[in-house]
Amino acid sequence: MQSIFFEHPASTTAMAMLLPHCRSDTALACHTVIIGAGPAGSAAARKLAQAGVDVLLIDQHVLGRDKVCGDGLIPDAHQALQHLGLLDPVMARARQVTHVGCIGPRGGRVDVPGNLAVLPRKELDEILTRGAVDAGARFMASYRFEGVLEDASGRVAGVTIKHGDQSIEVRAQWVLLATGANSGPLQMAGLCERQAPSGVALRGYVRAPTLVGKIPNMEVIWHRAIRPGYGWIFPAPDDCFNIGVGVTDSHRELRNSKGVKKDLNLRTLFDAFCQHYAPAATLMREGRLVGDLKGAPLRFSLRGARWSRPGLMVIGEAAGTTYSFTGEGIGKAMETGMLAAAALVRAHSRDTLDDVQVRERYEQDLRQLQPRYDQYERANRINGTPWLVDLLIWRAQRSARLLQRMSGILSETSDPGHLVSLRGLKNLFLE
Repeated sequence: MQSIFFEHPASTTAMAMLLPHCRSDTALACHTVIIGAGPAGSAAARKLAQAGVDVLLIDQHVLGRDKVCGDGLIPDAHQALQHLGLLDPVMARARQVTHVGCIGPRGGRVDVPGNLAVLPRKELDEILTRGAVDAGARFMASYRFEGVLEDASGRVAGVTIKHGDQSIEVRAQWVLLATGANSGPLQMAGLCERQAPSGVALRGYVRAPTLVGKIPNMEVIWHRAIRPGYGWIFPAPDDCFNIGVGVTDSHRELRNSKGVKKDLNLRTLFDAFCQHYAPAATLMREGRLVGDLKGAPLRFSLRGARWSRPGLMVIGEAAGTTYSFTGEGIGKAMETGMLAAAALVRAHSRDTLDDVQVRERYEQDLRQLQPRYDQYERANRINGTPWLVDLLIWRAQRSARLLQRMSGILSETSDPGHLVSLRGLKNLFLE
């Protein structure tokens, strides 16, 4: 066996993770193989391993890889981490935050309270993957997903992975695809319904010790200069800030499912954000950019992919688990991973391979989430309507009840779609 080592960024303690050393003609075997060690894949791996399932977690990168994300942990992420038993180690490293500052196109501001935190994904994902390994999962790094294996009936029976010139077949009773927003793996698995992303984002890290405490909370900014998108600044650990821009409706859908990108340039929007929003300009002037600005696609609203086929289930952002209105998806990615794991654990405990029952349970759980995603999809109209953003902020400054409803959007106790309904707009003036 060959061991690979990695170090936690906050310590010098090394941990060995077993990586099978295989010839190109060798096949591995396990009960469940998971492709992608992000929040969804690692959450599923931890729950499966805790239940005694033989699970193999595979990622194309070694731990500590960078991941484009806003890094915000809202209440659903806290709940998922608590369920996984990993909230404490995450919060020990995260920057805890008490409010989200919403800043409108005209400069109005309202601070929405919530149970919030910020932790770079490279650290969050490492903690989650370590948690899966601690529970008994095996982990293989630097292996790229090449496609699925099928039996004579067409049921998925494993995957092919590759490292350099070395190809390996992994035979498994079940495959979980947790490959994020990239449509390529979905196409290889025969499950892609929409190749184009739902949205796009660009972010960078800026180290600015002089501004720590001056931007104490998460800030989301709508400004005419960055229409149809929005900007953000989130305070992170180690005197750093996550700064970025996002567009939640970046592509027009075409009949061939490929879609076409609208006339927008994320770097241009980012530069406009830093030019027109004073705190962003100060951050870029007084701070130091750590690494490069990086962009990434997003997949929203549980759409764009089939959720399963015999022998395989899609979890996390590959299934479209990001909310279109807020752009948040970490908590829901973990939740879908745990839902798939629960369906498999139930089948494993009964010693059955009943594809239909496992997939029906998982897809039923996702269907129960769909109405909530539809609510956030309706609310997404706010992102492209500057006057509505200004109106909401103006009224929230004067209405404790409306501010509570906005806080409920973060904690999923309020329907965000009501903000843009006729009744909701009427209530803005009555609350």
